[in-house]
Amino acid sequence: MARELMKGNEAVAEAAVRAGLQCYFGYPITPQTELLEYLSRRMPELGRSFVQAESELAAINMLYGATTTGVRAMTSSSSPGISLMQEGISYVAATELPLVFVDVMRGGPGLGNISPSQADYNQIVHGGGHGDYQVLTLAPASVQEAVDMMVEAFDLAEKYKTVVCVLMDGSIGQMMEPCELPEMKPLRKEGEFPAWAARGLHGREKPNILSSIYLKVPEEEVANLRMMRNWQTIKENEIRYKEYYLDDAEIAIVGFGSAGRVALTAVRQARAEGIKVGLLRPISLNPYPEAALDKLADRVKSILVTEMNGGQMLLDVQRIVRGRVPVEFYGRPGGVVPFPDEILAEIHRMVGGGLPLNSDAHRLWLDRMTGKN
Repeated sequence: MARELMKGNEAVAEAAVRAGLQCYFGYPITPQTELLEYLSRRMPELGRSFVQAESELAAINMLYGATTTGVRAMTSSSSPGISLMQEGISYVAATELPLVFVDVMRGGPGLGNISPSQADYNQIVHGGGHGDYQVLTLAPASVQEAVDMMVEAFDLAEKYKTVVCVLMDGSIGQMMEPCELPEMKPLRKEGEFPAWAARGLHGREKPNILSSIYLKVPEEEVANLRMMRNWQTIKENEIRYKEYYLDDAEIAIVGFGSAGRVALTAVRQARAEGIKVGLLRPISLNPYPEAALDKLADRVKSILVTEMNGGQMLLDVQRIVRGRVPVEFYGRPGGVVPFPDEILAEIHRMVGGGLPLNSDAHRLWLDRMTGKN
């Protein structure tokens, strides 16, 4: 199949269409707006539903309603908009419905700026809404990966009746790269919808009623336990990551999305200098590739976590490593994208004598960064 040169946001939108997207609800916000704009043209020309809602709050609740009918539906936004959607995401999770959304992250907190960031890690990976629920989170590092994950997101959401997020930093949404698009899937017809869908009687004695409210406390506990059991199944089957140059590595870098992509260039430069360094790039941020990192911590001498934020994934890495080797940190918050030379300089520093075991890597990183500015 021929490859096409496309902007990340538009490629993801087309991938969703080809995956069988029937309804889209959203609100414009940079650096995600091209995704919405593309679908505003593409969906009507295919006879499908596109609604620019009056707000992100409206969009997520429209999506909730559409999802109950069993159609493939989605929304997309950027960091502040996703924050507004968190209550609705929690409602859908509690109703045990398949929900797909795309978060194209920007600099923050607050209104921040429109530059790329990875500061939504905590709000997505650790379930920004209220209650005991999890968001299955996939983080691409290229336009092609974003396309592939968009298609996969719908399949995973329906397989497990769960919430799935394609978590892209603004770099992935805005860059142009060649990509191969999937084949067009047909929309579902009446009679092909899942048995749980709320579509009237259709031969049943009573219609399906879908809700997130359990006024009887024991029933709420049973529902929570059922969702937790479902999440355990996801953890057993849906962990994704990539390893680069780790077979003989003495230093391991851990980074996702664009930060991982930048780190890979630095790793290759360091390898050319004879430095034994490799990269673990988590793709599923939730469930996290804990077992892979756990094994890695027994083989390497030190680990460097790099993120486009102030150290959100760092806390997860430290928890998994459990103090066995030094875990160091290099981040660029506020919408700044690191250059490979910056990561390479950190590798050189670690080779020359990095931090002692159990040092406060975050504070020492902050001291270095504030000394520069």
